[in-house]
Amino acid sequence: MQPSLSNPLRIGLRQERVIPPQCLIIFGASGDLTHRKLIPALFDLYLQRRLPSEFAIVGCARRPWSDNEFKEKISSKLFEKISDNKDEWRIFSNYLFYQPVDLQNLEQVKDLASRLSQIDKKQATHGNKTFYLSVSPNFYAGGCKALKESGLIEDPKKSRIVIEKPFGRDYSSARRLNKIVQSCADESQIFRIDHYLGKETVQNILVLRFANTIFEPIWNRNYISNIQITSSETVGVEDRAGYYESSGALRDMLQNHLTQMLAVTAMEPPGKFDPEAIRNEKAKVLQASKLANEIKPWECCVRGQYGKGGNISSPLNGYREEKGVNPNSTTETYIAAKVFIDNWRWQGVPFYLRTGKRLPKRLGEIVLTFKDVPVHLFESTIIDPSPNQLILRIQPNEGATFKFEVKSPGSGMRSRPVQMDFSYDESFGEPSDEGYVRLLADSMLGDPTLFTRSDEVEAAWKLYTPLIELMENSPWKLPTHKYESKTWGPPEADQLLAKDNIFWRRP
Repeated sequence: MQPSLSNPLRIGLRQERVIPPQCLIIFGASGDLTHRKLIPALFDLYLQRRLPSEFAIVGCARRPWSDNEFKEKISSKLFEKISDNKDEWRIFSNYLFYQPVDLQNLEQVKDLASRLSQIDKKQATHGNKTFYLSVSPNFYAGGCKALKESGLIEDPKKSRIVIEKPFGRDYSSARRLNKIVQSCADESQIFRIDHYLGKETVQNILVLRFANTIFEPIWNRNYISNIQITSSETVGVEDRAGYYESSGALRDMLQNHLTQMLAVTAMEPPGKFDPEAIRNEKAKVLQASKLANEIKPWECCVRGQYGKGGNISSPLNGYREEKGVNPNSTTETYIAAKVFIDNWRWQGVPFYLRTGKRLPKRLGEIVLTFKDVPVHLFESTIIDPSPNQLILRIQPNEGATFKFEVKSPGSGMRSRPVQMDFSYDESFGEPSDEGYVRLLADSMLGDPTLFTRSDEVEAAWKLYTPLIELMENSPWKLPTHKYESKTWGPPEADQLLAKDNIFWRRP
């Protein structure tokens, strides 16, 4: 199917950004991320005709599968996705290979190097290799060392490493991991992935601000009263209890996804649209960010944990009743924090960040609330007219909404709020790509714009260090409050904003 003519930008993107000959090696190929996100994203790139014919995907895991077994297992997992594209999948599956590898076994990694040399000749990938570490964070350091010792990442122009989150568990561990990884490869070869940055609507923040003259002049403390950043999920912990018990909402979502959205929203205009110029500005924002009360951090953060909910016909377990969860667990499934950015643009403007599981809606959004008018001249049916808001919808129904006041019909001069809406699907005639599609393509193209740099990672961890220290050393000061499943979190989170006479937006 040909791209829609109503979307010339996407046509240009797909014509110009064809991935060069490439071998993508996925460690952890037997895991959930590979069949749920990575292979579907690569298949989408194939359907968009953005993959070269000189291409290979090599799955690596400890299981002793053959190439055909790997193809069959992937095909069975993706049955629904490929059912309408059987002929395309049959051709695409020729790109799939498999090599049993234990990253902790250097001899097996060296065997992989030999196999990759054979595949390179067969598929004519010109020696270009991208290594994707879809493995436990415990193997990031050792995996990078093994790749270096086996000679697989010697050429910075032909090899790169993609590392999944979480990158470290706190500020000190992130610094240690950065030193190890940077001792194995050049920073230009390291792509720390945050799939939220791959979403069209996160990238659209840059275009909205810097390609339109109407927004940038008011994108500051003179006009904006507060900013809310939300990422909510309707699901519970599902089958991730083992990971989640040692992570929690702070490490799983707040420190990376939400903080990266904060950085993109609050950054200064870069001198040019260049990867390092953009990442420089993001790093500056994170280095200037601080908790609203660093002396008493428990006063600017609320933790929560979902309890039972649902109804008689569809009961929902509480977090402590989930399989694999400690029945006395204090791990947070919800967290809200208040942050300030200590610079000229944002001085005094509170940023409220929240994320949680088992909430009423699956949602990702950034809400910029503008300051109230100095004098209310018109009658109103409500005591306080609604403030102007710009709502950037990250997911689902990607787009933006601008909320403003207009005259209500009738003889009186009463105002009422209305909304002007923009939808990606409606405007461009096709849904936007899933985040991994863009990020996988960029990593193989060697474009680091949407990936986090070492100083960004460290600054983000440093921002939340007071909270992490509280949770580990004085947990009674930052307790985990219960909230009923399918509600918007604990009441204490509402009180966090009520102190400032502000309310969470309830979509």
